[in-house]
Amino acid sequence: MTLLALLFMGYLLSSQWQELATHQWSLNGGWLALSALGLAAAWAVEVALWWLLLRLIGGRIPYWAAVRIWFLSAVVRYIPGNVWQPLSMTLQAGRWGVRPEITLPSIALYQLTIVLATAPIAALYVGATGNWGLLTQWLGPWTAWLAALAMLPVLLFLLRPVWLIEIFNWVLVRVGRQPLIAQLSRGMLLLLLLIAMLDWLLWGAAFAALAFAVTAFSPDEMRALLPHLVAAYSVAYTIGFLSIVTPSGLGVREGAFYLILAPVMGGGIVTVTALAMRLWTTLGELVAAGGALLLHDSPAPALSDGAAMTEPGPAPAKQ
Repeated sequence: MTLLALLFMGYLLSSQWQELATHQWSLNGGWLALSALGLAAAWAVEVALWWLLLRLIGGRIPYWAAVRIWFLSAVVRYIPGNVWQPLSMTLQAGRWGVRPEITLPSIALYQLTIVLATAPIAALYVGATGNWGLLTQWLGPWTAWLAALAMLPVLLFLLRPVWLIEIFNWVLVRVGRQPLIAQLSRGMLLLLLLIAMLDWLLWGAAFAALAFAVTAFSPDEMRALLPHLVAAYSVAYTIGFLSIVTPSGLGVREGAFYLILAPVMGGGIVTVTALAMRLWTTLGELVAAGGALLLHDSPAPALSDGAAMTEPGPAPAKQ
């Protein structure tokens, strides 16, 4: 599958070669720096989201420990198999006394939350722009119905947030594990979704800044492209994540970018920008993982498996 993904990306590049050869490329350091700041902010938010979910179901670790676990685990997700990152997070959290039946559901809850948070962004985007990329001709007349369908799971879980915990407890019982003793209020779920949406918007802003860094656009062009770039990131990333056929959505995510953005910014430009974002985030993760190695690594006793909360308590002091 990885080989097929690489061949597909090669095909995208070769099919757009004439446009790529005649395009005036550039590298703007200011926009590149803004993109790096966007990545750092997005990572800080998504680690905080997982940390809150872990606390919600009874796993207590300091935030800095969550940062260390997150980035040391992120670099292994590029290994084919899609299980190495959760396994790594579970093993590292176990050093803090957090049981696997706490860590694994927290990871699954995080993934479900960010997928659900994509729906409002996508619904607002297609509702406002009517852009379905290369599929606009066929899906355009169904925009209102498809946007409502995308929002349906979000509304259902907001009406009955307890279903999220019940789903995971059903799975845990079936595999012979203890169920989670946790409650999830409607207000807490809404807060988690808003945090996840903020995370997506920061990722989209970082993607847009990178696009402006590698291609010289006029101010008017930037203003016109900004909503497309910001919204497309969450949608394309989620499509790649749900594909589960390649490590970290390799090839699938880039194909989704092409599908959504080719009509508004050109196939060659979006292909190079999507590949540049892949390399940019991988480099950022490697740097962050190196920094995470410098964080304190002495788990304190009895920090986890406390009573689950409906709202998160005060954050442990950073060391």
